[in-house]
Amino acid sequence: MAPKGSQRVVNKIVAENRKARFNYEIIDTYEAGLVLTGTEVKSLREGKANIAESYATDEGGEMWLINSYLPEYLQANRFNHEPRRRRKLLLSKREAGRLQSAINRDGMTLIPLKIYFNDQGRAKLELALGKGKKLHDKRETEKERDWNRQKSRIMKDHH
Repeated sequence: MAPKGSQRVVNKIVAENRKARFNYEIIDTYEAGLVLTGTEVKSLREGKANIAESYATDEGGEMWLINSYLPEYLQANRFNHEPRRRRKLLLSKREAGRLQSAINRDGMTLIPLKIYFNDQGRAKLELALGKGKKLHDKRETEKERDWNRQKSRIMKDHH
């Protein structure tokens, strides 16, 4: 237990989906647990995961992470895991129901933003509920980003 007044330990981010905020309009974010095998946890601790092309879906009342890549743990022998297997997500029933209705009714997508280890050392997934951006929205985001970059340069040069 951390002593009083000490700062909270920053969560160790293992994998991040950096394109998600560019390709999707993020409406809300959720934290979900991951059901992993031992070799998957060891592979995650090495920091070699990829969630760039993955997504979450609802099947039979359960949420699943599809197409995430956790490479095999090299020190494990025959008990290794499948790198692209489907992984079950752990959410409260209320959150899962809310997400299922948003996916089915509103045509939204569940995008994984990052995988990290929390303070207790458990692997967590930050999920975002989002809508896909159209091409003109992506251009608008790019223009805004460029303008903010130019603005910060001008302010820096001015001072």
